Amino acid sequence: MDRAPGLSVRLKLTLSYAGFLVLAGALLLAAVGVYFLRGLPDGAIYTTGDLMINRSVIMRSFAPVAAIVLAFLLMFGLVGGWLLAGRMLAPLTRITDATRMATSGSLSHRIRLPGRRDEFRELADAFDAMLVRLEAHVAEQQRFAANASHELRTPLAIAQALLDVARNDRNRDTGELVDRLHAVNTRAIDLTEALLLLSRADQRSFTRVHVDLSLIAEEAAETLLPLAEKRGLTIETSGDVTPTTGSHALLLQMTTNLVHNAIVHNLPEQGTVWVTTSVHSKTVVLTVENTGEKLAPNLVSSLVEPFQRGTERIRTDHAGVGLGLAIVKSITQAHDGTLTLTPRPAGGLRVRVRLPLAQSPLIGPAPWPRTS
Repeated sequence: MDRAPGLSVRLKLTLSYAGFLVLAGALLLAAVGVYFLRGLPDGAIYTTGDLMINRSVIMRSFAPVAAIVLAFLLMFGLVGGWLLAGRMLAPLTRITDATRMATSGSLSHRIRLPGRRDEFRELADAFDAMLVRLEAHVAEQQRFAANASHELRTPLAIAQALLDVARNDRNRDTGELVDRLHAVNTRAIDLTEALLLLSRADQRSFTRVHVDLSLIAEEAAETLLPLAEKRGLTIETSGDVTPTTGSHALLLQMTTNLVHNAIVHNLPEQGTVWVTTSVHSKTVVLTVENTGEKLAPNLVSSLVEPFQRGTERIRTDHAGVGLGLAIVKSITQAHDGTLTLTPRPAGGLRVRVRLPLAQSPLIGPAPWPRTS
């Protein structure tokens, strides 16, 4: 924003200090003059040795001295105020320099203002924390852009290769090429839709309504029940009415992604998926667990990053696009919630989504046990 030039804060503080000091001195001199002169009646003459003085003489003698004192206080206030203001505003100068560096693209710089806590140091600490989060966010966005470009380039390159084969070998059976092109195009569409959903969740461009997370969990489990039966798995759902606020469509997508992830990354047969909901004092919790292979903690912590896949995801017939848990994380954060992933000691994964409890409890059915 373009602004007209004005006085610096340091000069304003200096003038304020000097003006206050001169005003205080003037008031003090006035009080002294009134105190000493109030007892002298007009026209009275006093002798001190060979000197004869009256009230008017005393006032004429006092005025120049008062002017000199006020001039000294003004100069002292200007010089001292300038130095004091510079010392007081030194932290603000460091914060301003750091802000300019961040504006130019340098996010690694930190203020690290020393000293005891005060308003300037609280501002500096808050700015440093903002820079840490901003730097991490920019790095994450750069990785995401690079990964998304790679993921989108792969199906396009495959489609280009298939088209080149069809153009160079016109006698080749096109049925197989069409099927492969259809599969590649479907994957590209799924990836694009996932990216759009991820962007929508990050921007929080949705209307909040009262929803029951337990009903959403039941809906997601019923939708994915045929997939679980096809893979020989069991889905067990249970829990309480869990009122919260948010987008029904996004929360359903979040829950569906979690249940789908639990089905796909499971034992080859006779595996189990547990979907439970619970209510606490200020939060509602959705927990999705599954059986499976034992997972290393470092692998679990990276699963929520975009395009990060577990060891079995690439070899499955429902590979997805690598954004399932990333979308879950974004939807959870957009709803002011927290996402926790922990490996189960017996194998598999436990995912817990914690969302704020709705202010007005929903009127819903009694706790619903269900085993599929």
